[in-house]
Amino acid sequence: MESNFVDYVKILCRSGKGGKGSMHLRHVKYNPNGGPDGGDGGKGGSIILRGNHNFWTLLHLKYERHIFAEHGGNGGRDKCHGTDGKDVYIDVPPGTVVYNAETGKFVCDVAYDGQEVMLLKGGRGGLGNFQFRTATNQAPRYAQPGEPMQEMTVILELKLLADVGLVGFPNAGKSTLVSALSNAKPKIANYPFTTMEPSLGIVGYRDGKSFVMADIPGIIEGASEGKGLGLRFLRHIERNSLLLFMVPGDADDIKREYEILLNELRKFNPEMLSKHRVLAVTKCDLLDEELIEMLRKDLSPLSSPEGDANAQQSDEATSGAVGGATSVVFISAVTGFGLEELKDVLWRELNAESNKLQAITSEDTLVHRDKDMAVFAQELEDEGEDEDIEYVDIEDVDDLEDFEYEDETEEG
Repeated sequence: MESNFVDYVKILCRSGKGGKGSMHLRHVKYNPNGGPDGGDGGKGGSIILRGNHNFWTLLHLKYERHIFAEHGGNGGRDKCHGTDGKDVYIDVPPGTVVYNAETGKFVCDVAYDGQEVMLLKGGRGGLGNFQFRTATNQAPRYAQPGEPMQEMTVILELKLLADVGLVGFPNAGKSTLVSALSNAKPKIANYPFTTMEPSLGIVGYRDGKSFVMADIPGIIEGASEGKGLGLRFLRHIERNSLLLFMVPGDADDIKREYEILLNELRKFNPEMLSKHRVLAVTKCDLLDEELIEMLRKDLSPLSSPEGDANAQQSDEATSGAVGGATSVVFISAVTGFGLEELKDVLWRELNAESNKLQAITSEDTLVHRDKDMAVFAQELEDEGEDEDIEYVDIEDVDDLEDFEYEDETEEG
């Protein structure tokens, strides 16, 4: 069955062209030399993106392959102004990023509800000959054409907005944790890649407080080379304030799996490793207290200041060495063991002064990387957006309307 979660669409957008100014000379009974009275053309409609929190996917745009704004009307006699073309508003969920589909260049970003971003500006209408009258040229016989329209094929890419993003291998217990901490009902089964699409859950905390947790499909070693589901869903945790790494307690080497996850994130976007991180060892209901204590001692360097310092010394240290996790928590989503402690740790990290400062400074300075054209074509194919969008030419139809404004004389 086709999923309703759509986070990637390709659309041909075109603003309206400006209307032509009228070149008309007034000639009526009792006033044979009335002079110029050609009106200005109307402006073309613009394409505007608008953040709307009532949408959480791009499903409503999946089958809307062309979005065109109206052209401005041509000016008329008696200084009549042409009608302005209506602007077209494209409602998108907050967190939508726009790229040029032909070059991969970043175009704009819609980050919050109610934000409006001009994607394509409509052309200005041309001036009629009435605007060009002077003392030495009292009957100008020329007018301006309207400005041309703008056109662009764009990629709309959704990056979910959440406080905590979950990172882990398939069957690490991410969906189980989200279902245990929130009212979200993700699909849970005992086979890899059960989660095929991201989901959000609102986690309740003390005194009516809450935070949002994002669950994404699991990644595996080599995901940056396209193995498994690749890294296509990692964009949904690029905006998260905190990353929660999840490794099963029955793993052969918890440190090694944590290193692999860090390395895959570094290959996707090295800036993601500058976020605060928490490591949760899951499925602890399979472990006894003695083994948990042994693992706690073995993993204690992950949350030590020395580990943080070593992880931040260089890119090599960040990509290979273990370190940088502020806390290590042992949990079991099935029995509820450690979940309250986990929520306390997550709330503390979300509200840490260093994390607040990072959120404030990055809010207005968020930098989006341009698409790598070497892999852009493959990405479009994976998303089912590699087919060309048919160009619809309506210029000939518009030109027929111009006959209405040809220079005429009015009989009295």
